Amino acid sequence: MPRFILTCLFILSLAACSGVEPNPTVYPFQIDNEAIEASSVKKVVIANVNLGIPSRNYLKESEGKIDGMLSGYLRENDFQVVSGHHFAQAWKIASRVNGDPYDPTTGKVNQRAFALNLQAVTKQLVDKHKIDAIIFTDIVERDIQFSNGLSHLARWDGITRKPSLRGPGDGVTADFDWSMNAKGASLWVSIYNVELQRLFTSIGGLDSTEAIDTRSSSGRYTRRRNILENETHLLEGIQLAMHPFIAMEKYPGKAN
Repeated sequence: MPRFILTCLFILSLAACSGVEPNPTVYPFQIDNEAIEASSVKKVVIANVNLGIPSRNYLKESEGKIDGMLSGYLRENDFQVVSGHHFAQAWKIASRVNGDPYDPTTGKVNQRAFALNLQAVTKQLVDKHKIDAIIFTDIVERDIQFSNGLSHLARWDGITRKPSLRGPGDGVTADFDWSMNAKGASLWVSIYNVELQRLFTSIGGLDSTEAIDTRSSSGRYTRRRNILENETHLLEGIQLAMHPFIAMEKYPGKAN
């Protein structure tokens, strides 16, 4: 039986018994347990479009990998996952009728066109593939800060990460300004049933997208060469973003 039917109180209590150090940055998830049980979610599809604005180009390259890892995580937890190809094809057809919801010139989403597309796609996927829910996976970017302590850790959306370096050498200057903001990526998950009622939403941190530029004499951050490649970090972010829809074994949130 899918793990998400466990009550939130029981799931959160696991953190207190697991010895996991609480992370105060965990995102305050929203879950509608009654609607989830009523919807009997067993078969899902992962959307190939964002619920919000499209990801930045350098993050978009990681979307397929993260969706593939999420698909595997769902299957491990007894869900059936319909190929995202079916969603993509249905969305393409709906966009020809209603228009592309995203306007690259303004950077805004036409909510009316988006809603019409989603209604059409949902109906087609219910009729042809009997889906129970649609999962949106947006990769969003956060402003993060590495601490000024000895370990220089950054915490956001439930994760803890060390800074990366880019350039020659293996250290930074003593007067590096650790109060500067860097960029970090997180996974925003939203799940809707076939009546387009939101069942669940949460965010899990992934990894930093910027590194300390050791070539800079003044000290600055620059975009990392390899972004979102650490699969251990990606899986942690997926587990955080899906909790407690799927219970994370070592969830770092505090028990109520």
